[in-house]
Amino acid sequence: MTDTLYRGGLIFDGARLLTGHALHMSGARVVALAPEAAVTPQGATVVELDGDLIAPGYVDLQVNGGGGVMVNDGPTVADLARIATAHRGLGSTTILPTLITDTYERSAAAVAAVAEAVEQGVAGIGGLHLEGPHLSLARKGAHDPALIRAMAPRDLDLLCDAAARLPVLMVTVAPESVTLSQVSALVGAGVLVSLGHTDADYDTCRAYAAAGARCVTHLFNAMSQLDKRAPGLVGAALDCPGLSAGLIADGAHVHPAAMRIALAAKPEGVFLVTDAMAPAGTEEDGFFLNGRWITRAGGRLLLEDGTLAGADLDLTRAVNFLVTEAGVPLARALAMATSVPARLAGLPAGVGTLTEGEAATPIRLGQGAEGLVLRGVCPEG
Repeated sequence: MTDTLYRGGLIFDGARLLTGHALHMSGARVVALAPEAAVTPQGATVVELDGDLIAPGYVDLQVNGGGGVMVNDGPTVADLARIATAHRGLGSTTILPTLITDTYERSAAAVAAVAEAVEQGVAGIGGLHLEGPHLSLARKGAHDPALIRAMAPRDLDLLCDAAARLPVLMVTVAPESVTLSQVSALVGAGVLVSLGHTDADYDTCRAYAAAGARCVTHLFNAMSQLDKRAPGLVGAALDCPGLSAGLIADGAHVHPAAMRIALAAKPEGVFLVTDAMAPAGTEEDGFFLNGRWITRAGGRLLLEDGTLAGADLDLTRAVNFLVTEAGVPLARALAMATSVPARLAGLPAGVGTLTEGEAATPIRLGQGAEGLVLRGVCPEG
C-alpha cells in the first residue's frame, strides 16, 4: 500500500479551505490532515501541489447518464459502470444514477441493476435516484407525459423493498401523484423523498415536508414559483429548514441573481447537481430519451420544442459558475458539491470529506483562466 503526502497547496476538507496544511494518505485512507510541519511520515511519496487544490471527490445526486449511455437505456451493471467511469473522469467519484420517468418494469430493472452493481463493488455507485414517474403533468419538463402516473400500491411496495436493498434510494415525487400517507410510508422505509416536477401550493408542500420529504429536486425548475401571495414549492424550499434543495448552476436553468437570493435565504442545505445526460464525458452532439431526440448545443440540452432536457454540465463548471457569477465563496461552493449532498443522502463517513481515519477519493484542482480546472482523481494506492 502506497503512502502519499500532498503539500504545497490548498486543501479543502469538506468544510474548510486550509492553507499551510498537508494531507497524508495511506492507500485510500486519510492518515492525517494537519499543518505541514506536523505531518512528516517516513517513506511517503511526496507530491508537491505547486499551489493546486486538493478536495474530496464530488458527490452528485442526480446523474441521468454519461459516457454515451442513459440510465433509462437499460439499465445494466455495465451501463452503470460506464456512467460512473465517465463522471469519475469529471471529478464526481460518488453518484446516484438517476432513472427519469419510465415504466414500472424499467424502475424495477433499475433497482435490480444498482443493487447488483453495489454488490459487485462498482466504483462510484452510491445508490439510486428515481426521478418520477409519480410527477405532475403540469410541470413535466422533459419527462414523457405518457409515462407519468399516480403511485399505485405495487409502486409503493417496489420502493419500500428497494430502500431495504440499496444503500441510498432517493425518489422525486409530486403531491399531485403521491399521497401524504404514501410519503410517510416511504420515509418509514428509509427512502429519501424529494419534491419536484409539481405545481403544488406552498401549504401543500409544507404538509409533505411535515410528512417526511427532506429535499427539493432542481430548485426553481419544473415547480410552482415564488409569488407574493402564492409562494409555491420555491417558497417552501427557501422557508422550510427541513428541506434541502438541489441546484443546477449552469446559467441556463437558473439566473445568478436567483441563486444569490436562494443562498442568502438558505445558508445551509443547498447543494449542486449536474442533471447530466448521456453526452457527459463525451463529444456527442445529442441522444435519444424515450424515443425523442435531444440536441446538445451551446452548453444546453434541448428537445425539439426548446424545452431544457437535463444539463450539459460537470461539477467543476458548476462550482466556477457559483464563484464567478453568483459571488459564492469558494469553500461554500465546494461544500455544495461534496459534503452537503453526502450528508443529506447519508453516504458513508468519508464520502464528500477528507476525514482522518476514513476512506476518501480526493481530486486535484488547478487554476485556469476561467477558474478551477480538474487535474484528475488522486491515486488511491
